[in-house]
Amino acid sequence: MLSSVHIADVSPRQALRVLARPPRPNAIPGLVHADVATAAPLRRGGLPRPQPSRVALVASWDNEAALERFDTDHPLGAVLSSGWRARLEPVRLWGAWPGIPDDLPRSRVVAADGPVVVLTLARTRMSHLRRFLSESLVAERRAVEAPGLAWGTGLARPPFFATCSVWTDAHAASTYAYGPGETAHPGVITTDRQRPFHRRSAFVRFRPTAMTGSLGGRNPLSEAALQSR
Repeated sequence: MLSSVHIADVSPRQALRVLARPPRPNAIPGLVHADVATAAPLRRGGLPRPQPSRVALVASWDNEAALERFDTDHPLGAVLSSGWRARLEPVRLWGAWPGIPDDLPRSRVVAADGPVVVLTLARTRMSHLRRFLSESLVAERRAVEAPGLAWGTGLARPPFFATCSVWTDAHAASTYAYGPGETAHPGVITTDRQRPFHRRSAFVRFRPTAMTGSLGGRNPLSEAALQSR
């Protein structure tokens, strides 16, 4: 089992097609689960600014061969081929999400060398959307300022909301999420446990096995690898 993230800048018409027709596992061999979304870069202040023509696919696959076939043979793979693609091995899970193995370690400290990718995934209760956005903005501002963040973006196709972030190493990601003196991210977690924002949610840490392509001329893995030296 492996996961992938595809993010690409496409035409407005292509973006509408991607968002209107999420891929279904029974239509793509080897696809276990998939979500599509519009991207909104993480920011230091203000409300998120969605980029209508920047679309994302977050997916889980039976094996690498299935992902390879999608990238090379499927029309959606062709649409997303101009952007950035990450192939990911899950190493730590909190919560539950379709396509992510339930038997992953749940400890906050999981050994992992080199850069890591973190996905936060949620099916939000729309009646709690305002609360969720208000709380998450505080954590977003802190994430952008956090040492070790190479790149990050929000993703949304309500009720699906997510973030994808690339960190120089597991220690940097863990320090932001749970480190001494950090209040933004732990505060959101505490508020959610008291009165849940979401019907389902998960925090997943991954080891990137490959990142190809770029967004705006950037490949976050290259930057994360350089910063971690």
